[in-house]
Amino acid sequence: MTQGQVTSHKFPRWVPDAARHYLVHTETGVSIRAVARASDCHPSTVMRQVRRFEGRRDDPLIDAALTSLSEHVAACDLERKRTNDMMNIACTPKVPSQGLGLTQARIDQEAKRILRRLCEQGAVLAVAREMETAVVVRVTPQGEQVRTAIVEREIAQAIALKDWITCPDPEGRIARYFITNTGRAALRRLTAADENRASGFAEIHADPDSDAGWDIATLEGVTRAPLRYQTTESPLVGLARRKDRDGKPFLSRDLVAAGERLREDYELVEVGMGGVESWDSFMTGDGPDATDGTKGAVDAHRRIKDALADLGPGLGDVVLRCCCFLEGLEQTEKKMGWSARSGKIVLRIALQRLMRHYAETQGRFGPMIG
Repeated sequence: MTQGQVTSHKFPRWVPDAARHYLVHTETGVSIRAVARASDCHPSTVMRQVRRFEGRRDDPLIDAALTSLSEHVAACDLERKRTNDMMNIACTPKVPSQGLGLTQARIDQEAKRILRRLCEQGAVLAVAREMETAVVVRVTPQGEQVRTAIVEREIAQAIALKDWITCPDPEGRIARYFITNTGRAALRRLTAADENRASGFAEIHADPDSDAGWDIATLEGVTRAPLRYQTTESPLVGLARRKDRDGKPFLSRDLVAAGERLREDYELVEVGMGGVESWDSFMTGDGPDATDGTKGAVDAHRRIKDALADLGPGLGDVVLRCCCFLEGLEQTEKKMGWSARSGKIVLRIALQRLMRHYAETQGRFGPMIG
């Protein structure tokens, strides 16, 4: 290859500029000043970015993400060039990377559910070095650990690279991540974008250069707008903090765990199958069995179908809306045509029935998914 030729390389669109600058500098040998000129920023800014990412490589998620991107750079056989043309190719991608299967749309979709869970009191993202998936765990006031979400490792790497989560102590066998202020701001932005689309204030324009994202699941046979979550935590968490007449929690931790178990299966279906077209048939058990998707998603689909069929209409509706869709009780009462403040009683009855269903069919802890 002659001096005037360069090898075309394009990072995935979701990779932050700071990470691109670090990789271009460390993997291709381009000087910091050249990176700064191509990115129209000061060299000291790029230098701080490079030093920061070098220091963050103790973080297992950050290190794994940068290693994958570095391997992608090597696979593309990027020649070391120090010209603006080469930097423009390296730093301003037009198509997603072929080496990584992530898109910005998919990261945003996953981040909304993960960051909401991390906003709950006592929640952390736990990553074990030998496990392929991460989990969000919430510690209850009684000291119990409740698993509230599962996270694909590549998604966890992406949100860590975006600085939406941080790990204060990355040296342990199990790394624990907490949501950052940047992550909270990202959640507010993503939630606001959903609300704008649902209200008709935002238009989605087709962009031939944009990443391909997941299609939004449909409900009741028509295209479903993104659900408008009113809070950053499950309605079950709020009810668990309330006290009944005897001074005990309105929802015991066993009932909350049953609801979280249903929510976990729902998220497996959303991740592995992109959702389902209609949930109506789940209430009677007449819907077809799922066949397309990962094995974990297909099994989760079957477990949800069995649970909702056991609960039947009414009880099945309330757990689906409150535990899976994270609808507030007032919103559920309005949609179901119930009287005010009756939803929490029906929800508690539904969770008791759901807990009994799990005990009879799957045992106390249920199947392993990790």
